[in-house]
Amino acid sequence: MKYFLVVSILVLSLFGISQARTPPIEFKNGDLIFQTSTSNQGSAIMYATHSKYTHVGIIYKIGNSFHVYEAIKTVQFTPLEKYIERGKGKHYVVKRLKEVDKILGGEALLGMKKVGETLKGKNYDYYFRWSDDRIYCSELVWKIYQRGAGVEIGKLQRLKEFDLDHPIVKNKIKERYGENVPLDELVISPASMFISDKLIKVVEN
Repeated sequence: MKYFLVVSILVLSLFGISQARTPPIEFKNGDLIFQTSTSNQGSAIMYATHSKYTHVGIIYKIGNSFHVYEAIKTVQFTPLEKYIERGKGKHYVVKRLKEVDKILGGEALLGMKKVGETLKGKNYDYYFRWSDDRIYCSELVWKIYQRGAGVEIGKLQRLKEFDLDHPIVKNKIKERYGENVPLDELVISPASMFISDKLIKVVEN
């Protein structure tokens, strides 16, 4: 019994040392954070895109803490912890631009922040129109990267290219558009950004 106790203490001590030596994840400015939203719209997006990732934002460090720049009711900064809490099961995936230090060095990151400022406070776009009058989540991220750093993450698609046959999707489309569905409207989805080969996964929780 005494031998077992000594061995257990040693194992736990070694485990503790191993854990202490594991460096914490250090997010970087410009990281993309994906999650599954819990709204009815989120369900429609999931079925239309065949992806569980229905919401995305950009991580920025402000002072000593991380925030997510996102389009929800308006374009705004949300504390990282609050953003994570809001997602389904608190699950999230953080992805990062390949060669991020090279690409976002110099003026690129500053350019992204300037673009973001021009969109701050804009109302959420429930109609997914490709204009700056209102903004939805993946549109915000795509435009900040494209206009600020010259990087296009994900493939732009027409609304008609998504799977619009699921009953939840059909109901949401009818609720939003009635009979005048803008099938040729340009759209960027969180799913398309998530699978972009320009990104690498940093962490999944």
